[in-house]
Amino acid sequence: MTSWSITEVPVPATLEDPGADVLRAYTQARNAVIEESWGVDDFHRSVPDELGSLHDQTYVRKLRYVVEPADGGDPWGYLAINLPLQDNVHQASFDMGVLREHQGQGVGSALHDKALDVARAHGRTTVQTSVDQQVEPPEGPTTLSPTTGSGRVDTEDPRVRFALKRGWELAQVARYSVLDVPLDPVVLAAHRAAAQERAGDEYRMVSWHTHCPDEWLDEYARLNTRMSTDVPLGDLDYEEDVWDGPRIRTTEAQFAERGMELVVTAAEHVPTRTLAAYTVLLALRHTDRYVAQEDTLVIREHRGRRLGMLVKAANLELLARERPTVRRVGTWNAEENSFMLDINIALGFRPAGGSGEWQLRLT
Repeated sequence: MTSWSITEVPVPATLEDPGADVLRAYTQARNAVIEESWGVDDFHRSVPDELGSLHDQTYVRKLRYVVEPADGGDPWGYLAINLPLQDNVHQASFDMGVLREHQGQGVGSALHDKALDVARAHGRTTVQTSVDQQVEPPEGPTTLSPTTGSGRVDTEDPRVRFALKRGWELAQVARYSVLDVPLDPVVLAAHRAAAQERAGDEYRMVSWHTHCPDEWLDEYARLNTRMSTDVPLGDLDYEEDVWDGPRIRTTEAQFAERGMELVVTAAEHVPTRTLAAYTVLLALRHTDRYVAQEDTLVIREHRGRRLGMLVKAANLELLARERPTVRRVGTWNAEENSFMLDINIALGFRPAGGSGEWQLRLT
């Protein structure tokens, strides 16, 4: 049996510097594990993308590890740990995976234990992780639901058994949905017009790419902060995550270094000149066929006016004009977030898998 070790990934200044090969191995392992699970490369990360992310550790400390065989062959698995540094400093989150051919040799257990050791070493008391599932199981004796009552996971799934055996609790279930684009422009325009009619003249759309206009910077930061408090969180131990102008600019610079572009549409409440809602699409470095639907939020004070549909329809129109090669949009939503799921279904999103969101209290 081949021996293996867990190697911490250094953060080189450039891809020509020492340590870049370890980063390449980590990226290779991550992409291979995720593609093995999903059968697509939509969730891939490029090496420059990973490096750009690691260069920005102002608000989150990011630790990465790769499982390397002693014989120098291809990597077996990976571990990514994120440690918030400004808010939610009681928390750590991690993502890990092992290629199927190397499972059953204690690698997953070692990565799990490594994640918990790192969390404890940094004084964290709550740890969170996700376990993906390609299909949500029908209700039955071998399924488990969170206390929200929305969504299920299969307790016979080896990864779910792994979590339950180690004392993890299911805090939430998320749905992954995919929209085939471009949509019929007549249909999309009708969605937007109906939503605008319900919203009325008090709301107008403003859009930008990655770099938020200075006039909206503070408002955009406020919306990002509200994203941490105004969305369903199930039983996840998550507190307010405060954003301000400098944090927005730091994050924008990170996306630029990573070769990514944000496509943002927000709803301005004209009488108060504030932003009431926003939605974000993320164009990725490695593909021009897929984009990720990131945050969408209507703040509580402005709900009931179809602003969620309005900003999404407007942003999809913008995407079709500016990125005509895109064929798929993927998004994740809490299963209890019925309002946003209804919008997605009306637009044509179809269920394509999901995840269980798990939480462990450290003692």
